[in-house]
Amino acid sequence: MTERKHLTGLEVEKLLAATKGSRHEARDRCLLLLMYRHGLRVSEACGLTLSQVDIESRILHVERLKQGLSTTHPLRPDELKAIRAWLSIRAKMKPETDAFFISALRKPLNRKTAWLAIRSYGELAELSLPSHPHMLRHACGFALADQGADTRLIQDYLGHRNIQHTVIYTATNPARFEKLWR
Repeated sequence: MTERKHLTGLEVEKLLAATKGSRHEARDRCLLLLMYRHGLRVSEACGLTLSQVDIESRILHVERLKQGLSTTHPLRPDELKAIRAWLSIRAKMKPETDAFFISALRKPLNRKTAWLAIRSYGELAELSLPSHPHMLRHACGFALADQGADTRLIQDYLGHRNIQHTVIYTATNPARFEKLWR
């Protein structure tokens, strides 16, 4: 059997909990939460700018990479709370960049730093498999499928041009058969 390529909702919660008390708690909690809830690739998360995160309108403008379709997503209350906590710390750092996520050196957060953070939070959370950023994107797709979201809606949400990239989330979901034989 091949190794699982996604985290479960419970594992994502453990990953988020593992940020508590860490040096970059507010940033990393916000990063993990947005990557999970919006199915962001690590480069999309690291490339986020301040103008893409609209707290007043409670929306996130997602610029997809890999020729994906860019979309606008609603921000949930817990996401807004994490964003506000991070932005208050970010403001005190006075960075000279419009990058949303920044490093301790006040430069845009890079992929490697995000990668290493997610791996170490996975170890801290004692997850049963090594975690990496793309597992959060897959976790998003599976979580949406578990909630009963239609394949086309998941396709749009994740910015997939080809539905073949989306069916993996719904094809393996036993919940889709629940209404059969009633």
